[in-house]
Amino acid sequence: MIENEESEMEKRERLRELVSVLNEASKAYYQKDTEIMSNLEYDKLYDELVVLEKETGIVLANSPTIHVGYEVLSELEKQPHQSPMLSLDKTKEVPALVSWLGEHEGVLSWKLDGLTVVLTYENGELANAVTRGNGEIGEVITNNAKTFVNIPRTIPYKGRLVLRGEAVIKYSDFNRMNDEIANIEDKYKNPRNLCSGSVRQLNNEITAKRNVHFYAFALVEDVLDSAQIAEYGFDNTMTGRFAWLKAQGFDVVEHFTVRQDTLEACVMDFAARIPDNDIPSDGLVLSYNNIAYGKSLGRTAKFPRDSIAFKWADELAETILTEVEWSPSRTGLINPVAIFEPVELEGTTVTRASLHNVSILRALGLGIGDKITVYKANMIIPQVAENLTRSNDLELPAVCPACGRETTLKDVNGVQSLYCMNPECSAKQIKGFSHFVSRNALNIDGLSDATLEKFIAHGFLKSLPDIFHLKQHREEIVTMEGFREKSYENLMDSIENARRVSMAKFLYSLGIGGIGLANAKVIVAHFNQDFEAIVSAGVEELTAIDGIGEVLAGTFHEFFRNEEHMQTVRKLLEEIIFEKEEASGSRTLEGKTFVITGSVEQFVNRNELKDYIEKSGGRVTGSVSKNTDYLINNDTTSGSSKNKKAKELGIPILSEQDFLKLAEG
Repeated sequence: MIENEESEMEKRERLRELVSVLNEASKAYYQKDTEIMSNLEYDKLYDELVVLEKETGIVLANSPTIHVGYEVLSELEKQPHQSPMLSLDKTKEVPALVSWLGEHEGVLSWKLDGLTVVLTYENGELANAVTRGNGEIGEVITNNAKTFVNIPRTIPYKGRLVLRGEAVIKYSDFNRMNDEIANIEDKYKNPRNLCSGSVRQLNNEITAKRNVHFYAFALVEDVLDSAQIAEYGFDNTMTGRFAWLKAQGFDVVEHFTVRQDTLEACVMDFAARIPDNDIPSDGLVLSYNNIAYGKSLGRTAKFPRDSIAFKWADELAETILTEVEWSPSRTGLINPVAIFEPVELEGTTVTRASLHNVSILRALGLGIGDKITVYKANMIIPQVAENLTRSNDLELPAVCPACGRETTLKDVNGVQSLYCMNPECSAKQIKGFSHFVSRNALNIDGLSDATLEKFIAHGFLKSLPDIFHLKQHREEIVTMEGFREKSYENLMDSIENARRVSMAKFLYSLGIGGIGLANAKVIVAHFNQDFEAIVSAGVEELTAIDGIGEVLAGTFHEFFRNEEHMQTVRKLLEEIIFEKEEASGSRTLEGKTFVITGSVEQFVNRNELKDYIEKSGGRVTGSVSKNTDYLINNDTTSGSSKNKKAKELGIPILSEQDFLKLAEG
């Protein structure tokens, strides 16, 4: 008897513990955009909680099994839903789906991974948009919804219409936006979190830039009479309503009708298309096609009975942890990455998975040689699921792997992360690498800031010459996220093409303070493309060049007196071949100084016009002064500040046609 009482007490204590842990994880994920446990671990603990609640008959008021979504914390206006937005009961077993469907016809669709939004139309106009919120109260995002890429502002139907759908950001847009963010810790964790933040912006201009899409999946309220049903072909089936919504201009979630004998094959077909699906999803939804029948079944406290969610059964693979790689970023954050013996998951070979932060690493109790299980979250992103041996003897690196300086452990919002505090750390020198490969420098395609950061973190790049030796890391590069064989080959081709470069572009690529491409061209021309003469030039000699002042001359001179800089330059000279600058045959603009303003018509852009002038012996500056010979502006009569200045100084204002006549001599 006593043993039974103790057992029940342990269950109740475990129940309370699970509620606390799960709520904390949910709060971190939904409100702080931070992961403190994997999705697999969350689902495992959640399922344990469900079992304990059934066994004990106890459901705590704050249990995640009876709460839905995030708590509303922003300054957006709040609005209650007309009917509660319930979550769906779920299963990972196809036979359970088949049993649930029975003899009925069903509709199987993607379970999209974004943010659920309710739209209301009045008189054919979008009148209101509200997020799911906590299922009872949502946030009004009408102005933001009007910027969604594919939401119709007006529809043919003029009655009141309320529908639900999922706002999502596609993987392609997510990857593009992340590639534009330099700092690893500033990058968005996943499309769902990015979408949530985008949809709930206080400034809808930001929302508009995020390419949010909306896919309808249900009508909440309709007041269609029989005449309208006949007019629009509307009926009491889900497929009929999807067709009707399409006729109104909405994109609807992809779906197929199924029966018991076709359901499994349809599930497998969805699974096969996951790797190429640009729209984030975290499973499937099965609903009864007959809406009246589904409604007749009623609902539980949390789940409707007309639909059920199917979550992919994660394919687990056992492997051995061989290394934890520490990847430094430009702001000093050092992320742990698990390296393990190769395993096959969802049709691909996987060897590495992010551990996200020190808190997760320690929770797993990792040590080199441990037997671990790995999986792909939503069948896409590799994750460590569990540590089966838990040796827990992994030591944090005392020094940064990029620069060798001391590391520091920081606690931010309850999450521990490792940092390098050295301001000169090579991992923080992304700007220099980025400038070196930019269009006006060596023009190497395929080396975005994000890619450069990855390569530095992996130890591929420590100095600029290392860019020409990336072939040494082919095996690792082709397996990295965002890379395939084709993109690798394209990158290598671009690097090889960059070995032939003009001396001016090379000089500019070095990132010497104040030396732009125009100044580099002037310097190269002055020294008649003699590189040794350029690097050995004194301040006095440099200031004699038109347009090179004392400050620029001093900076330029000091750069080449720095032995570390010269070591880099010498190594780079072993990799490249200088191409002579093409000079115009006539040099008709020799000694002339131009300023360009306004749009151009005869040239692709201002840079092309600038190159033309310089190859013809001329020079281009940014502002009008007494040293300016001509201002080029197709709007010769405009009242712009540059036009006014030119008129004050008596400087001719030329259209492109006038300029070309001048250049032709």
